Amino acid sequence: MRALFPGSFDPVTQGHEDVLRRAALLFDEVVVCVMFNANKTGRLPITERLDRLRAATSDLSNVTVDSHTGGLLVDYCRGAGMDVVVRGVRGAADLDHEMPMARMNHELTGIETLFIAADPDLAHISSTLVTAVSQQDRVPER
Repeated sequence: MRALFPGSFDPVTQGHEDVLRRAALLFDEVVVCVMFNANKTGRLPITERLDRLRAATSDLSNVTVDSHTGGLLVDYCRGAGMDVVVRGVRGAADLDHEMPMARMNHELTGIETLFIAADPDLAHISSTLVTAVSQQDRVPER
């Protein structure tokens, strides 16, 4: 079974990597896909995001990296023959944001969404916070 792990990955975080590694244990193949989000202003070029994802997944033989910037997530899934979308959730706010999209994707095409709860040690990490910290030339302590 193949699954899609979509996101803006701007930048890819330890939380993204954790969810991806856990998804790779559950599926025969996981495609991690940089998607366009009209509600977000991209900070990193898509090519850099793809390079960072390839580096982060180089040891995962069943993970491939792709991008899809035109059309809906369900369009990509249909074209690739995928029936499962993986989403990481850090808490209730993420779930509240993700549920309507999961319901709509299912309504449109029958695609199921599998939610993977964030590792509690990583749940505070977001791409927005990583970018804000990096702009101050600071690296968060673990």
